[in-house]
Amino acid sequence: MEMAMIPSLFGNRRSSIFDPFSLDVWDPFKDFPLPSSLTTQNSLVNARIDWKETPEAHVFKADLPGLKKEDIKVEIEEDRVLQISGERNMEKEDKNDTWHRVERSTGKFMRRFRLPENVRMDQVKASMENGVLTVTVPKVEMKKPDVKAIEISG
Repeated sequence: MEMAMIPSLFGNRRSSIFDPFSLDVWDPFKDFPLPSSLTTQNSLVNARIDWKETPEAHVFKADLPGLKKEDIKVEIEEDRVLQISGERNMEKEDKNDTWHRVERSTGKFMRRFRLPENVRMDQVKASMENGVLTVTVPKVEMKKPDVKAIEISG
């Protein structure tokens, strides 16, 4: 099973630290040679998604160029699981068209993330702008404990 990697501070190299919050979908056929007729060569299965934590929220950003918000689903499942999925379909072919190259990705994608306990699952927001999906999951406000100075007698 492929482990999610956490970016290193040194360039684009990846460290081998396991990300316990990740629930990436495992593809059992990823490294298994199958006839091309059985596989979708151009698939979006590995849609790239960044996850950052701010003091107020967990923020997910996904580059989904060419997709409309109607093509994407953002869902919250039990046990604090965020699921982002969607599909890009092939363009309709005209019998008079001659394709010289097809490089743009088509197909379905699905990514799942297990969120930590300190999130507000009832206040998740999603927006789409310029082909970038942003999902914001607010965190529960942690009340800072009151600190009371105790006078020392002596």
